Amino acid sequence: AEAAAEQLQLYRRDPAGWRGCRSTSEVAVSWRPSAEFAGNLYRGDGIVAGSPRDVWECIKPVAGGLRTKWDQNVKDFEVIEAITDTLSVCRTTTPSAFMRIISPREFVDVVVMKQYEDGTMLSAATNVEHPLCPPRPNFVRGFNYPCGCLCVPVPG
Repeated sequence: AEAAAEQLQLYRRDPAGWRGCRSTSEVAVSWRPSAEFAGNLYRGDGIVAGSPRDVWECIKPVAGGLRTKWDQNVKDFEVIEAITDTLSVCRTTTPSAFMRIISPREFVDVVVMKQYEDGTMLSAATNVEHPLCPPRPNFVRGFNYPCGCLCVPVPG
């Protein structure tokens, strides 16, 4: 999980190679080829009118949190094992998509939450196997490379 957090910080600090692919008045999505796997990295950037703490409450990865209420791509989020108050093994399930052409997915990740001196809050995750979380029928087990969310305070 710590390596995933470092990787997210590297993506944040390295502006090279990102190409815009979608943009609205609220969010800009960009991509670049991955150096870790055969595929692309994607990132979304946006400014949300709210305090960093309130925004963090909406995106932080916790059981019973707000993410499942607003994110249509997250059906359920559960903590399989809480290692510390900021490090846990979690399962995230996603609904089927495209008229059930894409099956529901489940992802099992080790997740770390951090806060930095500049006020940035981060959740970072990467794939892990856990004995208390075998694959379930009717779900495709997904695999996450280092991924996560950053909540970065901006002036105003």
